Amino acid sequence: MTGQARFEVFGTTAHLVVTEPDRLVRALRLLRAELAAIDAACSRFRPDSELSRANASPGTVIRVGPLLAEALEVAWRAAESSGGLVDPTVGTAVRGLGYDRSFHDHNFHERSFHERSFAALRPEQLGPPVTAPAPGHHRVDWDPQTRLLRLPAGTTLDLGATAKAWAADRTARLLAEAVGCGVLVNLGGDLAVAGEVPAGGWRIALAEDHRAAPPDAPVIAIRGGGLATSGTTVRTWRRAGRQLHHIVDPRTGGNPPGCWRTVSVAAASCADANTAATAAIVAGPGAPAMLRHLNLPARLTALDGTVTRLGGWPQDSPTQRGAA
Repeated sequence: MTGQARFEVFGTTAHLVVTEPDRLVRALRLLRAELAAIDAACSRFRPDSELSRANASPGTVIRVGPLLAEALEVAWRAAESSGGLVDPTVGTAVRGLGYDRSFHDHNFHERSFHERSFAALRPEQLGPPVTAPAPGHHRVDWDPQTRLLRLPAGTTLDLGATAKAWAADRTARLLAEAVGCGVLVNLGGDLAVAGEVPAGGWRIALAEDHRAAPPDAPVIAIRGGGLATSGTTVRTWRRAGRQLHHIVDPRTGGNPPGCWRTVSVAAASCADANTAATAAIVAGPGAPAMLRHLNLPARLTALDGTVTRLGGWPQDSPTQRGAA
């Protein structure tokens, strides 16, 4: 038996599972507090966040706090390990596409697809997207030892590709240590586990929309590390007659050409899994070769529904009772 709780955070849904139900209340309290601190440090949607203040001060040397520093290090590692297919300097490009506020702000969960299409856009934004290649993380002055950051003019950081996965890793580990049992933290499809492993492993149902897995959704069991799914069909909107989504190719500043609906990856950490999954969406047809090189288990679903499994990813089995 496990204890579970769900709540809204970061414009998505957090799902907490613990192997000891009597420890759920304490774990939930700790998770909410930690995520609130991460939001205050890393959100690009809050003008009072530490990241927003840094973005508003180009050319100025700023000493950032420990949480933002840790998030920046994860983002830098993602940029380097992905060969630039995931990069934190896509902030201006993301805004140029029209993704300038949290989906949660517009009640996206309760709206129809047509209503959601324009929810994130102001009237003056309904023209063609205005995008440009990301400057690249190498153009940012960042010293992790001193925690000093200086952004060049025209560069805006967006940690959306890594911060949620890092938050899952960080909170799963902290909660398992604090409450002394197995913990699963799922933040909008970015999932990490720590501590005691349930019998049969942590069973995870895969779906394009993590909030509504269909009855026949495939299930995978993991015993440690993290699992992440990146996709192009849920966080979407329309602009100038085009359907856009939240994944940006740093090389162009726009959405990558359509190839994959979803990519799920398992790795030693959720941050590593999410970096690989997002990079695969950007890589398009080159994703299978990239993932084989990384030797990571992965499941890729093409736009036509064709499934490619790599790295020992198992054949699909139907959703089982108790899958997260």
